Formats: sequence, structure tokens, C-alpha cells
Amino acid sequence: MDWETIRTELGGIYGQTVLREMGEIIRLYDFYDGRGQDWPVNGQLDYIPTRKKTNLVKKLIKSEARFLFGKTPEISLYSPGQEQCDMELWQKYLGDTLIRNRWGDKLIKAARDCFIGKRVALRLWVEEDHIAMGFRPSLEFVYEPEEDDAEKIKKIIFFYHLNQDCVPSKQRIWRQKYTMVNGRCILNEGIYDGSGHLMEEKYHNYDTGLSFIPAYVIVNDGLTGDLMGESDVAELRDNQEVYNRLCSDDIDALKFHMFPQRVAVDASPQSLQNMVIAPGALVDLQTDPSIQSGQASMQTLESQFGYDARLEHTLSRIKEDMYNVLSVPDVGTQQIQGSVYSGKAIKALYWDLICRCEEKWTVWEPALVWMAKNILKMAAQMGWIPSLQTDYQVHVEHCYPIPDDEEEERLNDLKEVESGVRSVSSYQEKWGILPGRDGEKTIEPEPADKLKEEG
Repeated sequence: MDWETIRTELGGIYGQTVLREMGEIIRLYDFYDGRGQDWPVNGQLDYIPTRKKTNLVKKLIKSEARFLFGKTPEISLYSPGQEQCDMELWQKYLGDTLIRNRWGDKLIKAARDCFIGKRVALRLWVEEDHIAMGFRPSLEFVYEPEEDDAEKIKKIIFFYHLNQDCVPSKQRIWRQKYTMVNGRCILNEGIYDGSGHLMEEKYHNYDTGLSFIPAYVIVNDGLTGDLMGESDVAELRDNQEVYNRLCSDDIDALKFHMFPQRVAVDASPQSLQNMVIAPGALVDLQTDPSIQSGQASMQTLESQFGYDARLEHTLSRIKEDMYNVLSVPDVGTQQIQGSVYSGKAIKALYWDLICRCEEKWTVWEPALVWMAKNILKMAAQMGWIPSLQTDYQVHVEHCYPIPDDEEEERLNDLKEVESGVRSVSSYQEKWGILPGRDGEKTIEPEPADKLKEEG
């Protein structure tokens, strides 16, 4: 999408801010991939300096996203006033739709994009026989909120390049624009060139029949009213640059120590020219006859500066700072060697990261609740499931890849079944309790009191 179109669509200071920020986001992605971690070297030196990049930023961003969504969240529906069979029908349709869309894979990748590019957009649209969902990174959409509510979308435009061509007239950009007009969602979609000229129109002022824009913008961190968000990569950038340079300097220093300088004193030029540096070679070192009372000698010049401990301490401190920024514990094999941790101990070890992820959930959970409700609403509008005639609640369970104590988790799930928050079928599916062969009978879960007695 060309810059002029973005400036026209958004307008004002906000549009100019979006344009400036896109360049910054491109640099953040380059840094995450490692391309943006290069630094200039002095070309006047008599050796080629090492440029070694250890991409800790990518490792930490992946670790953060993996912990948040590596174990796919469970979404369940609950309504005290609705027939259980209807709720199970809607629950099954929602689950099948999410599985068909491979939403677990999309979710964890969207988290990475959000942590790098400050925000992502969750999209819903209608395919031939199902509701589709997906995420778009911040470089592939721009949006404008309502004047009186920054959380409501007034306009959103999705776009991406269909080809890679330097000539604007030969570029092809897919563009999809949703706007709210008199309470109706209007769609315009087409193919444009790099100058913003329409090449192929697919939809023009098309009334989708929706009373909302089928998109939800998830903003990473930020302050009240922040439409841009914050990047986790930006917080790690300075430490990553210092870490790379120190590691590179260490390699160069090691090379110099492996090949120390040789110093010849009072040696004749001819003997130096004939000298062979090789294992076991005989050196015929002769004194320069022009020097009176001279005595030829040779020695190696080595640095006596011991920096190993200082370097290791500095690198460890930088690495620790980077882990602490994202609250990711550094629990590699070396750190936990010889230790055995229970589920509760591991949970305590990851407590800071759990708290950070719970903070992330304050933004992600409303988005997933919105997604679940509108998938059902759009499916009912298409006539694929019965319309929802009553209020219901969407429960999103935060699942972290921590080996919890299974018995305690099972007791908690039973309490949810007894209170009506979790359905019996959901409990049976989670714990591998199969229904009867006729497909109608179900195995009732054991009472919580009985499990306690057996435990």
C-alpha cells in the first residue's frame, strides 16, 4: 500500500505517526531476524574484525510466545438458562471451526508478531462453508478508532503485496477496507498498483449484513489510549548489540593470543628473510654484523592482560538483564542439573513469567471472547447453526506448559463441573473418559470427595 493512500485514509497527525512508525517496525523485524544486528567496522585495520551475532532476542521472543500460547487455550461456553444440548452444539461448532482454522498455530505466531511489531489484528470472514479466522501483523493493516471510544474500530484497512516489483505501475497490492456507515459494516476490496490506482475491483460499498467490523486490534502493552503499543524487541535491542560486539571482540582477542607477535633483536636482515615459521623448523638466527657488541635474540610478545573472568561476568550480566526484561527464567540444562522439581516448584520458578503472561491476557482474553462470540453470530446469520436466543458466557482457560500436579488439577476441574462452569463432556474429553458405545450415555465424573479419599 502506498504512503499517500495511508495518509489520505487516516489523515491528520495520527496518519503521519503511523507512516513514521512503519519504518521503525520494519527495523524491529530486521533486528529480530538478525539482519538488523550488523554494525559498521573500521576498514582501515590490517585485519578483518569478527562480526558474530548471537540472536538472543529471537530466542527470548519465541520463549515468551511459547509459554503464553504453546499450550493452546481452552474456550468453553456456559449459559445457566440455555438447554445443555444447544450449548454442546454451539461448543462443538466453535471447536471444529477453530481446529479447521489451525488456530493454535496461528495464535502462537500472532503472539510473536505482536511482541515484535507492537500490535496484531484478528480477522473473521466467511468462506464457502465455514467461518475463517486469522491474524495480520502491524505492517499489513492500519485502522482508525471511534472518536469517543479508542477500543471500537471505525475503519480498518488490510493490505499486502501480491508481487515484488520495484516499478510502482507493475506492483500489485491486495487491499480490503471495512468501514461503519449508519450502523452497517461496508466492504470495499480490490487490487491496486503501487501508486494506489485501482486495477481490479472485487467489492464496492458492499453491505456485509454485519453490525460490527469483523476485526479486533490487539495492542501490546502501552498506556491508556495508546493505539500503537510497545515492542518487546525495542527493550532488548541495546543489550543485544553490546553482547554481539563483546563476543566478537573476544574472538579477535583469542586469535591474537593464538598467534603472538615475534620480536627479533639485533638479528641480521638476511637471517630474518630466510627464517621459516613451522613446527620443528630450525632457526639460523645471526647477529647483524653492523651492530657492535650485539647479540641476536628472539622472543614472543604476548599480552599479560587477563580478561576471561571480567568478560564472562559482563556477558552473564547482559544476558541476565535481557532475560529479566521479559521475566523469562534462565533455566537451561546447566542451571538445573542434578535438581528435581515438582510441579509447584517449577511454577514458582516461572512465577514472574506467569505474572507477565497474565498481564498479556488482559488484552488477549477479550479478543478471544470477541472471536468466539462473533464466530457463532456469523455462523447463525449464515444459517449453519441455530440462532442464540439467550445470553451466555465465554470462558477462556489460560493454559501454561507447566507440569502441574495432575490430581490437584483434576479436583479443580471437578469443582468446575459441580458449579456448572465446565460441562461434563468437556471434563470427559480432557481426562480421556470415553462415552458409551451408543454415543448417548456418558460416564459421570467421580465425586470430588471420593477422589480426595482415594488420594
